[in-house]
Amino acid sequence: MSFMDVLVIIIPSTLLWAAPLIFTALGGTFSERSGVVNIGLEGLMVIGAFSAIVFNLTFVDALGAWTPWVSLLAAMAVGALFSLIHAVASITFRADQTVSGVAINLLAVGVSLFLVKYFYDKGQTDIIQKGFSKIDIPVLSDIPVIGELFFSNTYYTSFVAIFVAVIAWYIIYKTPFGLRLRAVGEHPMAADTMGINVTKIRYIAVVLSGALGGIGGGVYAQSISSDFGHATISGQGFMALAAMIFGKWHPLGAMGAALFFGFAQSLSIIGNSLPFLENIPNVYLLIAPYVLTILALTGFIGRADAPKASGVPYIKGSR
Repeated sequence: MSFMDVLVIIIPSTLLWAAPLIFTALGGTFSERSGVVNIGLEGLMVIGAFSAIVFNLTFVDALGAWTPWVSLLAAMAVGALFSLIHAVASITFRADQTVSGVAINLLAVGVSLFLVKYFYDKGQTDIIQKGFSKIDIPVLSDIPVIGELFFSNTYYTSFVAIFVAVIAWYIIYKTPFGLRLRAVGEHPMAADTMGINVTKIRYIAVVLSGALGGIGGGVYAQSISSDFGHATISGQGFMALAAMIFGKWHPLGAMGAALFFGFAQSLSIIGNSLPFLENIPNVYLLIAPYVLTILALTGFIGRADAPKASGVPYIKGSR
């Protein structure tokens, strides 16, 4: 197997696994840039995955080939609504944001599994018939070398995720809303003094995190697992959280970190088919993504500074 053959296998697989992490990490970036810690990304992915699969199974006959895309919109809407629980608890009632995030993770798993049992009378859903499948992107796949590596045997969702990351960067750093968002996350009292509605900005940011987390879960469920059960997401939200921190709360940094973690996860799946990894026991390949996550965070967490007001409830008029 030549080096080119190895790249043809690794790159599409990396993009596949990275896409859900990119969406979810971007959601976490919006929330934490506003000063609201959101460790409930796992729960948001869970509820997004559940919503996408159930919607897909329910409306596949009516929607046909458009089913996976419309299911993503459903996952986005449910994720946004679910994140309101975290927003109300942490912003309006000024509850501990870490505790609220943990509650979101536990509640999402409990509610989704209860509903799966209620709807399907078993521990997991049926397998969807219309999910995201591998495609060759027209025109781009015909480009010599690059087309074969990046645009053949790949998924549209991977490129949508990268495009959304660029849009998120533009919004946060090049628009008035992004300036207000960063101001609220760094010094909410000063932002309030300048007439910025701190509560409104934080609510919008948390709802955006829920919407993007829901999309991340929907992409994962419809392109990788094809059904929903108790272990469908299984740590992907925490890996997205790690990508956000590794990326220093920057949209493009989070995207880069998500691609790195996607690469690590892809090796755990396709490693046995690669000549330089075929003799490594499978158990080591399976734990590699989590080991790399720990190493990345321990190596960079001290150098990455969160927004100054991150995790601190804002009380109007306080100093």
